[in-house]
Amino acid sequence: MKTRVCIFLFMTVVNPLSLLCYQPNFLWNGKQCAVVLTYDDGLVVHLTNVIPLLDSVGFKGTFYIPPSFPDFQRHVEEWKRVAATGHELGNHTLFHPCNSSLPGREWVPMEYRLECYSMKRISDEIELANFILTTLDGKKSRTFAYTCGDRMVGTVSYHEVIEYNFPAARGVGGNGVTYAEIDKYNIPSVVVNGQSGDELIAHVENALQNNHLVVFLFHGVGGGHAYNCSLDAHRALISYLNQRKNVIWVAPLVEVAEFLKQKVLVR
Repeated sequence: MKTRVCIFLFMTVVNPLSLLCYQPNFLWNGKQCAVVLTYDDGLVVHLTNVIPLLDSVGFKGTFYIPPSFPDFQRHVEEWKRVAATGHELGNHTLFHPCNSSLPGREWVPMEYRLECYSMKRISDEIELANFILTTLDGKKSRTFAYTCGDRMVGTVSYHEVIEYNFPAARGVGGNGVTYAEIDKYNIPSVVVNGQSGDELIAHVENALQNNHLVVFLFHGVGGGHAYNCSLDAHRALISYLNQRKNVIWVAPLVEVAEFLKQKVLVR
């Protein structure tokens, strides 16, 4: 009788869902942490240096593509095949506009100065990019990445446009985050530019210790962009992730966004 009473009291007082959330191995799709590998601008090196390596270990990445970029247009059929194998083609607007008034932004073309856009223009650009990507992958859901990390049209945020069209959006800069810290429409990312493999791995080890989601933001990998990750550093990170598959969930951002939505653990 005493045993039955104890079991009843335990089940009455303790919410089973709360127990689930406090067990590290259940936090991220059954793993201790989540890692998202994102690659910006649809570069040729993503096709030659990144995707074959990811596919060799069964990982799928998120590739944020501005459809107006020549590299993408020259390799449309290859990107179509990439999407068919499970990689996410993410929205990075049509023309990649950025705020030219910020320091170091002299390179932004006059036509694509985000501070001069209207809300309708950025919305039209994003929706057209979505249409083009859907013709390649047939997907109705994908995530968004802010160009240059800029989230304002003039002095007004275009947050509502993003929230209407996407399940989540990646920002630029930051570190790993817990469930409680996640803003799904500005998910922080580790900007990769010249770090060693050990430095990249350190972010994942921190995520393991703290049950974080960590998103990596790559541009060039083995060349192809001013922001670059060496082939050795990239390979070291992928190798480490592959060795720890039992505790690390590696997935495209759209899959992580869907997981978060199902768990109703984001604000």
